[in-house]
Amino acid sequence: MRIAILGAGAWGTALACALAGRREVALWARSPEQIEGLRERGANERYLAGIELPASVLLTSSLHDAVHFAGTAFHADLVAVATPTAGLRPTLQALGAIDKLPPVVWLCKGFERNTRMLPHQIAAQELPGHRCGPLSGPSFAEEVARGLPAALTVAGDSEFCSLVTRALHGEALRIYSSEDVVGVEVGGAVKNVMAIGIGIADSLGLGNNARAALITRGLAEITRLGVALGGRAATFTGLTGLGDLILTCTGELSRNRRVGLALGQGVDLARALAQLGHVAEGVWSAPAIAARAAEVGVDMPITQAVCAVLEAKMSPRAALERLLARGPRSENS
Repeated sequence: MRIAILGAGAWGTALACALAGRREVALWARSPEQIEGLRERGANERYLAGIELPASVLLTSSLHDAVHFAGTAFHADLVAVATPTAGLRPTLQALGAIDKLPPVVWLCKGFERNTRMLPHQIAAQELPGHRCGPLSGPSFAEEVARGLPAALTVAGDSEFCSLVTRALHGEALRIYSSEDVVGVEVGGAVKNVMAIGIGIADSLGLGNNARAALITRGLAEITRLGVALGGRAATFTGLTGLGDLILTCTGELSRNRRVGLALGQGVDLARALAQLGHVAEGVWSAPAIAARAAEVGVDMPITQAVCAVLEAKMSPRAALERLLARGPRSENS
């Protein structure tokens, strides 16, 4: 099978590395300079330093060539969009102009900031009627690139899920399927915000008990919002809910947790992001998530506390103290 991966950041490069030994892979980046750098160095030093990019990967800055494999008679069987959420809409718009477009799967995890839309809602606007859906789950790009085991979930109709599974499942990468597109996307998006909160708490030295409480109550927030938006409660106990939440809130490679750690140490947001050098989806999604929650009447105190810190309305310690000052309530509320 032939797979076109759009976006040569950490995730796109990692997926190319993981698949190149058993699939024909094209990796696209918008910048010709970035593609030339990948060719010259044989690695993505900015996003995945020290990991060799397989020579078999076709590198191109032409979107058409990526989907049509450099003008050959062969077309990609699957397009994987590995841009951040902010880049999903323009990428799908560009794909809409390409003939014989194969099914599209996206790897981003977030809400579009201005519209407050989930990725599948963006796709419905930009590629109406096209077969597409999300791929999500607990997965650090560096570990996937190194061939370490990972399990992900693809969501959509059975035919789409079957295609994505055939394309990606194998060796250390395991693919599960779900019909719950909303649940899969909400879990992947909101856990990033929770990880920022966990990073703040860890930086302030609140201990393992506080971390466990925040993760558990964070899962409750994710589930409440997901169900209110049409997701299934059971989805949030799976890979794209609890699994991804645990990884992102505890793993040393978590970008969003690292942002929280920096904020808790008194580093301002702009400097924290500059030090990170990557996109932290939770930073950009948090205001949209809080707004969507308010629209559907869902209480999300951890999300609100994180937003207050990100917007410099409260100090990290004051935000967490406000959380701790909340009155007692039923655990199921």
